[in-house]
Amino acid sequence: MLTLGIESSCDETAASVLENGRRILSNVVASQEDVHKRYGGVVPELASRRHLENISPVVKAALGNAGIQPRELDGVAVTQGPGLVGSLLVGINYAKALCFSLNLPLVDVHHLEGHIFSVPLTLWQEPRQAEAADLKGLLPALALVVSGGHTSLFWIEGLGLGVQEEASYRLLGRTRDDAAGEAFDKVAKLLGLGYPGGAVIERLARRGDPHAVKLPIPRIDNGKLDFSFSGIKTAVLRYTQKHLSRELAVRNWVGEEAVPRSVLDLAASFQHTAIKILGKTLLEASRDYPPRSIMVSGGVACNRALRQHLQELFAERRLPVFFPTPILSTDNAAMIAAAGHPKLLKQQFADLSINADARLKLARISHQGA
Repeated sequence: MLTLGIESSCDETAASVLENGRRILSNVVASQEDVHKRYGGVVPELASRRHLENISPVVKAALGNAGIQPRELDGVAVTQGPGLVGSLLVGINYAKALCFSLNLPLVDVHHLEGHIFSVPLTLWQEPRQAEAADLKGLLPALALVVSGGHTSLFWIEGLGLGVQEEASYRLLGRTRDDAAGEAFDKVAKLLGLGYPGGAVIERLARRGDPHAVKLPIPRIDNGKLDFSFSGIKTAVLRYTQKHLSRELAVRNWVGEEAVPRSVLDLAASFQHTAIKILGKTLLEASRDYPPRSIMVSGGVACNRALRQHLQELFAERRLPVFFPTPILSTDNAAMIAAAGHPKLLKQQFADLSINADARLKLARISHQGA
């Protein structure tokens, strides 16, 4: 069974072909980094325009790389939301037109469910792993989706893989302000490091002292499994105004090798604190909801310091922590095809009148004791 996945929720235009929902035959992603880096963030109108330019070539490349013709497809899975409405509409309308012209079934996929599926999809690429043979051994699981637009924590009792099995997601917590990846981008912009900020802060943090600057870890009493990153972002701003105003005003360094020690230390301290916030909340969640495994996905899951911290944090508790490969961590269409495949099997088809939903919900929020 061949499924075409289409993803266009933000600033990556992506298409992928999966065989039987597990084997990746192609995975094409067209980045818009060159468009948005001059603005220090994604500009929605520019993003949708670039999607219009990219969508047809990207889908054709995905089909070509998979070595198949459009008529060989068994169905199409497309991201319905959440995301930027203009960007979502490009992918949805292309998918609807393709399905109409070829008389193919269409399924809609929640973007965060796609990120959750990127973890089992990674395991399925290595069939020798024992975990890949029976994912039920990993459930129930705590799933943290952490990216530039989302920071959400889910309790997963079922992925809905079988025809008779329903997916079961419970939202335990989410960010109350900035997403973690958004905080990385804003701090990088504040320090004059460019966009996107996650990768450059991670590189600079390796050369800095993570304990040089004490930054706050938020306390959330009502809804303790929620996240907040606005406080740490504001603390970085105040620190730069008080201690780094001269360095950032002059900014006479060229290249990352010349970044002053004071900026390296602040970058390292920010990353260290942001990772502690994520780890602390995951640890609290594991006490209230004892899982068999931890799944971490989204663009921030590429951060090697985060991976190391979480693996060490849960190793002594004998809880395995799973991450997608880097290419499956950031926005991609393979994860959308993987999440859509079970819906195709169950014939949970979408009507061709579906529209984008920028605020689409995956599950209701459920706090301990609620």
